[in-house]
Amino acid sequence: MATANPAQLFLLADHIKLSLLERQRAVSLNLSPNTQDGQISRSLESLSSGLSALDAQLSQNPDESLQDQVSRLRAQHDDLSAQFSTTGGNASGAETLSSPNDPSLSSDFAAASTTQPQRQKKAVRFTDASDGDEDAAARAALFPYRDDPDEEEALQDQSNLSNQQIHAYHRQVIEQQDEQLDRLGESIGRQRDLSIQIGDELDSHVMLLDEVDESVDRHQSQLDRAGKRLAKVGRRARENWSMTIIVVLIVILVLLIVITK
Repeated sequence: MATANPAQLFLLADHIKLSLLERQRAVSLNLSPNTQDGQISRSLESLSSGLSALDAQLSQNPDESLQDQVSRLRAQHDDLSAQFSTTGGNASGAETLSSPNDPSLSSDFAAASTTQPQRQKKAVRFTDASDGDEDAAARAALFPYRDDPDEEEALQDQSNLSNQQIHAYHRQVIEQQDEQLDRLGESIGRQRDLSIQIGDELDSHVMLLDEVDESVDRHQSQLDRAGKRLAKVGRRARENWSMTIIVVLIVILVLLIVITK
């Protein structure tokens, strides 16, 4: 249900900004960018409903301060909607996206804007258990467990978030993105190792083929030399054939003379 509390709507706008920044971060890190699209769309609808409620309140009780807040919220809503519906958005939307309404969320905006993994928490995992418990409790309050994930996604009301819940939720999103990035890096490393192994195997096969080619060349050279020797013998035999016939005839003649005597 949409709220008519301007302060709460400013927090909701910050929640949308962080979600859009995380969406951009996922794209820059080659991760899946559309995991939060449904939540962003519903949050924008909640923000729009809240603005409509404030407009109705202003029509009954005009208030200059409230009107100024509504104008700022509407400008942010328009910029965020443009950022969500288009690839690059515009300069005004980019400035809105990087400017938190609540200064206490500045660190979350900085984390969502960087493409460097945020791994500092891992180094002090055993010393900040209370922070982890607080984050878990805040997320549990924000997103209670449901047996059906689709039902959980449909029932989440993000129009009444506290800054603690926003911080806990988006810190977890950043950590999940970092884990995905780690898994992607490990996968790329395994693929690189496999490519190196395949390359080594191909090099071995190339060396083996080179050895076979050299052996074939040696045998071909031997066959060529043997063929040349046979050809030379054949030529000599043809050249000496007439002399051989004469010698044979002389021998036969001598034998005949001896026999006739």
